[in-house]
Amino acid sequence: MLRRTILLWILLLAAAAGPAAAQTPQTPPAESRKTSTPYTGDLSIFDSPGRDERLQINRVMDILGITRGKIVADIGAGSGWFAVRAARRVGGTGIVYAVDINPEAIRYIERRTKTEDFRNVKTILSKSDNPLLPKDAVDSVLLLKTYHEVEKPIALLQNLRASLKPGARIGVIDRNGNGEDHGVGQDVVIREAAEAGYRLAEQYDFVKGDGMDYFLVFTVKE
Repeated sequence: MLRRTILLWILLLAAAAGPAAAQTPQTPPAESRKTSTPYTGDLSIFDSPGRDERLQINRVMDILGITRGKIVADIGAGSGWFAVRAARRVGGTGIVYAVDINPEAIRYIERRTKTEDFRNVKTILSKSDNPLLPKDAVDSVLLLKTYHEVEKPIALLQNLRASLKPGARIGVIDRNGNGEDHGVGQDVVIREAAEAGYRLAEQYDFVKGDGMDYFLVFTVKE
């Protein structure tokens, strides 16, 4: 009789636990936000006439502290459009690292800088999560219309930190969008940068006049 009672209790407990276990919610796997496919077309389109004025690139460099002798990183350098402008600013005593994950972009910049005699531009074929910049080397960084294409933005920004000098300024110029339409919301950039250990220092909307582009400046959290 005792054995039958124990067996009955075991069966009752198993029946009670079964449905509860089946109803336990499962944690969904983490998903990355959507990003745009990196551009692989004709790189010369980035050198369109009047782009300097539309983006007010000299004002951007002023805000980022790009002056003679500084070390600058152009992440997502593309055709080298920004890299050569920064190279003129920093002069022979400065360095500009032109960083890109696209081997063709790197070859394009190397040909360009050789033709135009920019000896202070160094190319880096980077990874999607790491710019592979030298340690403790960089004063200023710009991601110009690139952030929306970065596959692993938080990891990239985390790995970037080791390359920054104290007080370094990191600029992001992009357009508001949903991630897939060659744009990403500035609130997303601010949130991801904070997760990677940065604080928003300044924000502007003067780049282009359509109200879509923004310019964010970050520094490392203390």
